[in-house]
Amino acid sequence: MKVVITEKPSVARDIASVLKITEKKNGYIEGRGCAITWAFGHLVTLLEPGEYDPELRKWRLDSLPFIPQEFKLKIIENPGVSEQFETIKRLCQEADEIVCATDAGREGELIFRYILALSECEDKPIKRLWLSSMTTDAIQEAFKDLKDGHDYDPLYAAAKCRSESDWIVGLNATRFFTVRHGRLASGDDRVLWSIGRVQTPVLAMIVQRDDEIMKFRPKPFWELTTKYRDVVFKYTGDRFEKLERAQELLDKITGNPFTITGVSGKQKKEQPPQLFDLTTLQREINKSHGLSAADTLAATQNLYESKLVTYPRTDSRYLSADMKPRIPKIFQALERLRPEQIQPLDLSKLPFTKRIVDDKKVTDHHAIIPTGIIPGSIGPNEQMVYNAIVTQFIAAFYPVCLKKITTVNGESVEVKFQAKGTVIVEPGWSVLFPKKKKKKKNPDAGEDDEQTLPTFEKGENGPHEPATREGKTKPPQAFNENSLLGAMEAAGKWVDDDTLREALKERGIGTPATRAAIIETLLRRNYIRREKKQIRATDMGRCLIALIQDPLLKSPEMTGEWEEKLKQIERGEAQADDFMGGIFDYTRGLIESGTSTKLNLDELGNCPTCGKKVIRGKTAYGCSGWKEGCKFVLPMEYKGIKLTRNQVQVLLQMRVLPYAIHIEDELRLLLLSTQGDLMDIALPSADRQKSAKEEGRPAKKPTKK
Repeated sequence: MKVVITEKPSVARDIASVLKITEKKNGYIEGRGCAITWAFGHLVTLLEPGEYDPELRKWRLDSLPFIPQEFKLKIIENPGVSEQFETIKRLCQEADEIVCATDAGREGELIFRYILALSECEDKPIKRLWLSSMTTDAIQEAFKDLKDGHDYDPLYAAAKCRSESDWIVGLNATRFFTVRHGRLASGDDRVLWSIGRVQTPVLAMIVQRDDEIMKFRPKPFWELTTKYRDVVFKYTGDRFEKLERAQELLDKITGNPFTITGVSGKQKKEQPPQLFDLTTLQREINKSHGLSAADTLAATQNLYESKLVTYPRTDSRYLSADMKPRIPKIFQALERLRPEQIQPLDLSKLPFTKRIVDDKKVTDHHAIIPTGIIPGSIGPNEQMVYNAIVTQFIAAFYPVCLKKITTVNGESVEVKFQAKGTVIVEPGWSVLFPKKKKKKKNPDAGEDDEQTLPTFEKGENGPHEPATREGKTKPPQAFNENSLLGAMEAAGKWVDDDTLREALKERGIGTPATRAAIIETLLRRNYIRREKKQIRATDMGRCLIALIQDPLLKSPEMTGEWEEKLKQIERGEAQADDFMGGIFDYTRGLIESGTSTKLNLDELGNCPTCGKKVIRGKTAYGCSGWKEGCKFVLPMEYKGIKLTRNQVQVLLQMRVLPYAIHIEDELRLLLLSTQGDLMDIALPSADRQKSAKEEGRPAKKPTKK
């Protein structure tokens, strides 16, 4: 008997329908010498420490690091899961051959192999069904071309390494930081500090961006512009940091004529957009419709299981050469939906450029494209995502967009100006993406490229209207889901070292399939929050990043290197044992270096503002450099909570100061309260007065040293 194991019941039903297997049993479908059964995603997981040794149920520093000699498996604790696993186990033990039909990727392989291991059927003959779409033709073709299951041993090795390394780093770091730093304030409540190999560097990126925004102080600047024939020209020099210099040039040119000194134009070709991989699809949907990465993945997965699009969890934006004959057939089917958009294409001579077809850039799966099956009734998210995938697919085969960019130079009394305008000569693919008209906040700002230029002649001159415009520098933008996914995809850009940054430029944090889950995990643990479209760190998240002394644990550098090594293991270019050896060594070093960090009981610590010693006064702790003007003050009591000497030492010596940054006369510290919430203490005077006014209570005078 042949047993086929799928990841979900719906996939099992689709495969059974194609293979004409119809006899329904409890937990499987049987017929024609074959049984098709299913998991519910992950059925099997790794044992918890206390299941290796009951003593490990107690969280103690002296039991760390805990690294099992051999990882053991168990069924996920759920009555329905247990019953289904027993069905799968019985079928596998009776089988002559077992076919893996789980999702064709790292996690799908792990689900199958863990089931096989816990069923004690690893020695059975195994085959691999590798599907990129769920259409009838694709399923039939894949069953005709079943692969030897052991061809995918490297994929399983990478998946196993990912699972075990996340367990080792996450468990040991979480226990260590929770035991060591779980009580930063008075009270018996302990805070669970959750650390992850991937989630912590992502959180650190968000905290870093928020800190850059908080530290930012806008600087005024002035721009010099002039309007000639209703076209705004900008001064070609740098912006002015002082009004006086801008005013000097304004006075110089006022009343003098403006002369056109040159007109030039060049054509620019904009290539059609490439096909979607999962991350670019998630980013586009978030940007255009505000849908979260997790919801976009869920909608795309539903479309895949409904046979409407190809496999979603892909990191490739290309098709393989063997797909060329299938593409015209897909277009022919889609003509029912998009006749006007597909009509301009010559389906007998589609332009299969290197931007579309490249075997070298297709790994496990090709780009996400429609299958050609026309959807019936689908949900609003699914419809939104499906429309985007179809439009991108059509656009990829459209001609280039040809633009003419005109540059006009002019001057008045040798003060030089320039204006630019863009005219679309041939819209090409851009007709599929009509742009919404934006309202200009300042019509006299001279926004390049958006102006419609009349015909100018070199040497012409006439009166003009010069003016200055005041502006202010803007802080970095807070992350939204689109930009955060982009940062996770290009994590190497966040590494300071130039050599490492170049080495990591192609490496990302997480995989296309896991990035959405990472964001959702941080939200669920209250380390980040959504503010409309923005993603900001919470006080809890900032405090956690401040607690972590090891820079590698919160750096994209290490995570990017690990992800690259996992890819090498998938390709058979690296050994799993070497990777895990590095994980073991890193985890031991993390615990040993953290344990050796002790408080100096003879002093409170150094001032986070100027570095001098902090001393105790009558009502507050303060900087010993107060006579020199340092304004750092930490009250002994805040909102009814009295700070102990030990807590102050932790704050100062362990650097648990996420916002301990001196900006002009402002300083903000964060302290964990007994309820596990973070509170502002030692607020700057201006902030204290403002918050008191907002709450309708008398403002208190700031503590004096």
